[in-house]
Amino acid sequence: MRILVSNDDGYFATGIAALAAALADEHEVMVCAPERDRSGSSNSLTLDRPLNVRRAPNGFFYVNGTPTDCVHLAATGLMDQLPDLVVSGINHGANMGDDTVYSGTVAAATEGYLLGVPAIAFSLASRNPQHFEIAAQVASELIAHTLAHPFETPALLNVNIPDLPYDRILGRKVTRLGRRHRAASVIKDQNPRGDPIWWVGPVGSAAVAGEGTDFHAVANGYVSITPLSVDLTAYSELDTVSKWLCA
Repeated sequence: MRILVSNDDGYFATGIAALAAALADEHEVMVCAPERDRSGSSNSLTLDRPLNVRRAPNGFFYVNGTPTDCVHLAATGLMDQLPDLVVSGINHGANMGDDTVYSGTVAAATEGYLLGVPAIAFSLASRNPQHFEIAAQVASELIAHTLAHPFETPALLNVNIPDLPYDRILGRKVTRLGRRHRAASVIKDQNPRGDPIWWVGPVGSAAVAGEGTDFHAVANGYVSITPLSVDLTAYSELDTVSKWLCA
């Protein structure tokens, strides 16, 4: 199978190397990732300048753009035909709940999905992740299952893996997205010249994290698998807005 691998941490990241290595023996793998860390870039495309593609000594392609740029460029330009699967990660840290809105890891997978290709985003749920080889093994097993039992139509999956030894991971759970508390306020500082600058504050803690959510599954030692949709329509509000418009 032809698998396109990308991420948002950069082509040099530990997670993408572990994921590509785990897949290389069984599949035809192309890696195309950003030249630097583009965490939090979401689904942005670079439209105001051309992109450059270079190749690292290990064979990975890297692009001076976003994760979405990387997948779009590789799938529609570098490859002779669309891949059979797009995978993103393994991210340094979790992408659960509201994180998926901002995540470049999820965005890279989403771009594959928008191109009509099944796609999976993988994240290792720890602020200081240690078990990348274990996460790559878990990812490889899930990818093998996906290819052996394909969906009827392309799917987009968000997978978060506990940062644990393999024998302490209790299994897999299909989950919904949880929710976080509101993020912390921006932090005001000043540069060496005394000019004001602001840092975006840390994310909020888990707010909706009950059983059935991605937060709950990972916290209890399970791999969380969340099917995602890119349809942002609020169907429950269609009648409300229609009545408002006619008022």
